[in-house]
Amino acid sequence: MDYNKAIMEIKTDIKNVFNSDNDTEIAAWDHRYATGIKLVDDQHRELVTLTNQLYKACRTRDGTLGNVFKETMHKMVEYVHFHFTAENELLERSGYPEYPDHKKEHDSLIKDILTSVKSYEDGNKFVPNSFVRTLKEWIFGHIAIKDHLYATYIRDQMNKGLLAKNFFG
Repeated sequence: MDYNKAIMEIKTDIKNVFNSDNDTEIAAWDHRYATGIKLVDDQHRELVTLTNQLYKACRTRDGTLGNVFKETMHKMVEYVHFHFTAENELLERSGYPEYPDHKKEHDSLIKDILTSVKSYEDGNKFVPNSFVRTLKEWIFGHIAIKDHLYATYIRDQMNKGLLAKNFFG
């Protein structure tokens, strides 16, 4: 597998995910970002849904931003923790050699989320719009590049007989 070629193709295609003519979405899921691991792909779709909910909250004009943003951020914090726990376990169990660096990226996003929540609670009203855009870019950059690398690694290990074909459950 030519990882560099795969990364370049993904980077070329990633900009399409960010283009949305819909006022209620900042990001759209596309099958090209699927890892081929149903559990992970379902969780990634939920992260996109939550990102779009945060975006929709940012676009409200009726004064409900604060409550909706806080509630959705709470869901995001819980879901990101849930997803990263599952993904980290998968990577560790598979013996993925880049697991420590992958986990550091997960830890970094969690820290960014918690920092943004605190900043918003401390009165910084610019957090929602800025954070939603950062989140969108991070999620798709991470999914499209980093998660595809581990999915390719896992498939290669399965094809070599080093992981069971039913490794994913």
